[in-house]
Amino acid sequence: MDYESQILPEEFDEATRILARTIQSIRLELIDGKIRSRVVPDGDHGRIIEWLTRICMQSRPELWLYPDQGLQVQAYRKGRARPDGSVAPSGAFVGQGEWADPSPVLMAVEVTSYDSDTDSRDRVEKPRAYAETKIPLYLLVDRERCEVTVYSEPDGGRYEMAHTVPFGKEITLPDPVGITLETEQLKNWVR
Repeated sequence: MDYESQILPEEFDEATRILARTIQSIRLELIDGKIRSRVVPDGDHGRIIEWLTRICMQSRPELWLYPDQGLQVQAYRKGRARPDGSVAPSGAFVGQGEWADPSPVLMAVEVTSYDSDTDSRDRVEKPRAYAETKIPLYLLVDRERCEVTVYSEPDGGRYEMAHTVPFGKEITLPDPVGITLETEQLKNWVR
């Protein structure tokens, strides 16, 4: 679903409340002033988030991978994004509503889905939105391409650095996360 007309964040919030009561198979986001829909993740997608959560807990117990926490992104366009995961200090979103302040987020995580919008959404729009929001890292687990990309050094409009490795290779998430991922297991959770 991609509408050409721009929508205000307040209108988006009301629409998502109404749709949430009736449609449970999609998730909505507001990126670049446009409503974007995503299908509900499959079991392999969930397993990748579980895998990453375990690694975060073992390596950095003071951090937590918050799945599906809504974030206010893109200050100019007042966007709304729901990353597959947001790495932040434990308790970072206490007292916040559905669309939280992204300032405590150290890394946004997306795991690609097998749908037609993945290319523009996860590989173009999301990195730009997270960089504009100054989230230090963006981790993309790309199941279609069987590779992992870590974006870093946001300059307010894009990430200056991107490091990509194929599944099976080790990749280091730089500070402020500072975790090394062994990606061999990711080969088990792709089509």
